[in-house]
Amino acid sequence: MQEIILVDAQDNIVGSASKSEAHREGWLHRAFSVFIFSDKGEWLIQQRADGKYHSAGLWSNTCCSHPSPGEETIVAAQRRLHEEMGIACELFSLYSFQYRIQFDNNLIEHELDHVFVGQTSQFPTLNLQEAKDWRYVAPDDLLNEIQSTPEKFTYWFRLCVPVILEKLCNNFF
Repeated sequence: MQEIILVDAQDNIVGSASKSEAHREGWLHRAFSVFIFSDKGEWLIQQRADGKYHSAGLWSNTCCSHPSPGEETIVAAQRRLHEEMGIACELFSLYSFQYRIQFDNNLIEHELDHVFVGQTSQFPTLNLQEAKDWRYVAPDDLLNEIQSTPEKFTYWFRLCVPVILEKLCNNFF
């Protein structure tokens, strides 16, 4: 089982735990979310695999995961982007935020999430254990979809989209 990094609210390391234990107990841990954009400013989103332990089948950001103890967060983000989507591109740190949500299966995501952005027009090669589909979508279309059918998108993705739009102000790299 993957070990993840437990942190305090200022992102100082306070220990480590198995991913499953951290999610059962709701311990604050370090995570990352990667958002990839095409050269046209379209968002590359993935539909999470049906076998995911929470939020299965929902649309979300390009990839997300947790760094392992001793691993730099941006290095983990680049590694997982390649493992999940078959994409390699430069990533830039945009911001961090904290959230907590309990899912129907009683697992708890309590994350200090580091958001990274990158740009490529590559087509992904999916790891089907992680994602079952993908698409590039224009920002206005994405906002309309989230507004009309929020239940089709992951919780953290819905939190990130407006913040990313505001921070990037349509200036893509």
